[in-house]
Amino acid sequence: MKAHTKETQSTMTPAKAIQFLKEGNQRFQSNLKANRNLLEQVNDTSEGQFPFATILSCIDSRVSAELVFDQGLGDIFSVRIAGNFVNEDILGSMEFACKLAGTKVIVVLGHTSCGAVKGACDDAKLGNLTAMLSKIKPAVSAVAEPADTSLRNSKNLDFVDNVSKKNVELTIDRIHAESPVLSEMEKNGEIKIVGAMYDINTGAVSFY
Repeated sequence: MKAHTKETQSTMTPAKAIQFLKEGNQRFQSNLKANRNLLEQVNDTSEGQFPFATILSCIDSRVSAELVFDQGLGDIFSVRIAGNFVNEDILGSMEFACKLAGTKVIVVLGHTSCGAVKGACDDAKLGNLTAMLSKIKPAVSAVAEPADTSLRNSKNLDFVDNVSKKNVELTIDRIHAESPVLSEMEKNGEIKIVGAMYDINTGAVSFY
């Protein structure tokens, strides 16, 4: 499989980009990687890059976007931060990726059993981690069930995963609210902004 070119990127639509990612994840789950020569892709991309997707994911070592979507060099912009939330710098990076570099989809990718989400659920405090986890706490508050406070912690994995999904949804809301550039592009049909969850037990990505 060759690296994307300006021509292949220009024919990509948001729907087609999402389909490419879904097909890549299916290959990953089946352990059937696309046939690609990474060193050849190094050469192909040495004078430019034409990715089709931007993935915002967690730093979790089990959730490498290139691997779980079976993509090669030059295929995706990968933004990684614990808890996959956005700030001004990440929004700026996304605006570059879509408006200037031509990607067609932004995927906010959460995952099951997320350590950052567990920390937010437990109100963990440690150096700069305290401020970082505060960005995820709105998702904790937004998940109403269970009401029993003794069950609203990292030991309740169903609660943790529900918070992770809500965190993805709230992150998408923030992208819409805080980036007029990306909101306008989506309104014009140039890009799509979607959420997804990666299951660390199966390797499957569910889009929603």
